Amino acid sequence: MAQVRVLGIALDAAQQHIVLLKPVLDEPGTGRVLPVWIGLQEATSILIALEGRQAARPLSHDLITTLFGAVGASIQRVEVTRIEQGTFYAEITLTTPTGPQVIDARPSDAIALALRANADIQVADAVLDEAGIPAELVDFDTEGDDAAQLDEFKRFLEDVDPEDFQG
Repeated sequence: MAQVRVLGIALDAAQQHIVLLKPVLDEPGTGRVLPVWIGLQEATSILIALEGRQAARPLSHDLITTLFGAVGASIQRVEVTRIEQGTFYAEITLTTPTGPQVIDARPSDAIALALRANADIQVADAVLDEAGIPAELVDFDTEGDDAAQLDEFKRFLEDVDPEDFQG
């Protein structure tokens, strides 16, 4: 497992949202980045958490976080565990008064919850190997030479399809 951080949210050519995950120990422009397709609501929830903002009314992920706290549970970590036929799978590991619990989850929900709980996000090495893309496509600034990398990443997003990751 590799601990990752959320680089941000992107849009592909079909205007579908992608959350970009990168191992925390990799230097900018090196290694691999994992693109995971997610829904609009999850993208919004992740962006709100990344920016440290709060919605006017609690979003579903805020409510779940509050419920965990009310029953004495906390998120220890989330893991993107596998990819099957282009679908990513994740697990949320909770610490509860009755002991650890592992819950199956969509990666988008797990990531949104982990960001709210400041919990580790991890990705199985096999998932990074299978579905990761070269980091130099997404680790860039919009200044100078990095503008060419931004253009290359945009071309990648125009041509990529979630089915490309099916085994």
